[in-house]
Amino acid sequence: MAVAIEGGVSFALTDEQKALRELAREFAVKEIRPRAAAYDEHSTHPADVIAKAHELGLMNAHIPEEYGGPGLSTFDGALIGEELSWGCAGMAVAIVANGLGAAPVLIAGSDEQQQHWIAPLVDEPLLCSFGLTEPDAGSDVARMNSTAERRGDEYVLNGSKMFITNAGHASWFTLFASTDKSKGHRGLTAFIVPADADGVVVEKHLDKMGQRSTDTSALAFQDVRVPVANRLGEEGEGFKIAMRTLDFTRPGTAIGAVGVARAAFEYAAQYSKERVQFGMPIAMNQGVNFLIADMATKIEAARLLAWQAGWMIDNGMRATLQSSYAKRFAADTCMEVTTDAVQVFGGYGYMKEFPVEKLMRDAKLFQIYEGTSQIQRLVIARELLMPRD
Repeated sequence: MAVAIEGGVSFALTDEQKALRELAREFAVKEIRPRAAAYDEHSTHPADVIAKAHELGLMNAHIPEEYGGPGLSTFDGALIGEELSWGCAGMAVAIVANGLGAAPVLIAGSDEQQQHWIAPLVDEPLLCSFGLTEPDAGSDVARMNSTAERRGDEYVLNGSKMFITNAGHASWFTLFASTDKSKGHRGLTAFIVPADADGVVVEKHLDKMGQRSTDTSALAFQDVRVPVANRLGEEGEGFKIAMRTLDFTRPGTAIGAVGVARAAFEYAAQYSKERVQFGMPIAMNQGVNFLIADMATKIEAARLLAWQAGWMIDNGMRATLQSSYAKRFAADTCMEVTTDAVQVFGGYGYMKEFPVEKLMRDAKLFQIYEGTSQIQRLVIARELLMPRD
């Protein structure tokens, strides 16, 4: 990883990191890729793959050692995430999404909350989900309609959430709701809600264009009662917790995009050497080999941005700007690279029989979730032009 050393900066991986990356790559080759096409076609929840990833320690890399987890760094998690996404973005998201669901608890939870909710994730392949987005509140969380009303030692939650990853298979959720609508985003509060609580309903499993082997669902909660002990932080701190969570997880999303782009690049480069037109491999044509060169360059740059953001987080630095750099550039690079890979394959690339068709569909979601590419540009502009002290 990039670490400060006497005389400069090193981008070399340690032997342990190389072994971790190789473990994730081998898992992607043996367990993910053979299932990728079928699970995508049928929108299959990869419970079997999740269980194997959990057994190997490729899941919940973020959980600290004091709760039984491996306590890996954000950077180490990125090494795993790239390889899993290289195998299949949908299955990778299903495996690593606990990082998003559990992050608010790790960021703002008490020791008791972390012991109760985080530690069990290590013992068995349980899933948790992050519930922020609503049907009418995506990037604009101030429009959130979900409410939480305090009644004695409980809160009563009402509302709905949309596009929630792993919601149909989660054991618990971190949900955000307004405890004071008059304050807009400053009135948001975060809660831990068990999936089996009375009034929690998974309304619909959504039929997606890509990343189809990750369950994405619409969630509703009606008069759901949770104890005050399930509140994360204080009332009104929900927006801050959500934004800190996304700063922490966006490098992981970025590196997932790198993994998909790398897979598309490898397929396109190999095909360009095998496909013969006009008496020579199409790789000999400048129109094709320039595409390949640009793919490789942008993938390398995207990876380094993701690594930089992860390194900053691991060193206790504020990484809002760098996380948005990484997420924006990697997502757009992934879309561009996969589109160009389909172009290299020509008509065959448009057929489901060939893998680049799926990769192009998978790529699009990286430009949308955890803040669209347009929102990332707004964050970047704000950080550059109106920096906080």
